[in-house]
Amino acid sequence: AVVSTQSTGREMIAHGMQSTLDDATDPWGVVVERVEVKDVKLPKSLQRAMAAEAEADRDARAKVVAAAGELKASKALREAADVITESPAALQLRYLQTLCTVAAEKNSTIL
Repeated sequence: AVVSTQSTGREMIAHGMQSTLDDATDPWGVVVERVEVKDVKLPKSLQRAMAAEAEADRDARAKVVAAAGELKASKALREAADVITESPAALQLRYLQTLCTVAAEKNSTIL
């Protein structure tokens, strides 16, 4: 995205320069056939500002993705709660499964 934006920006600058040159050189009978911008140097302060803006944009997108994940997880928990509410045996099985998981992780025995 950044490369395409830079390319488009260079083309816009080149077209603007070409039209300015055409306006200035047409009365003399000189025709400028092509204007090409090869390299654009940006001041360090502008580079830092652009980097900070890009980082803020990435952070904002990461927060949106995290929020979507939280929403999905909360919906899954709600569905699980509904299933467990419908069957008391499901709650007991989930409790036993959790005990087995904890015992396996801590390498312990639960009485």
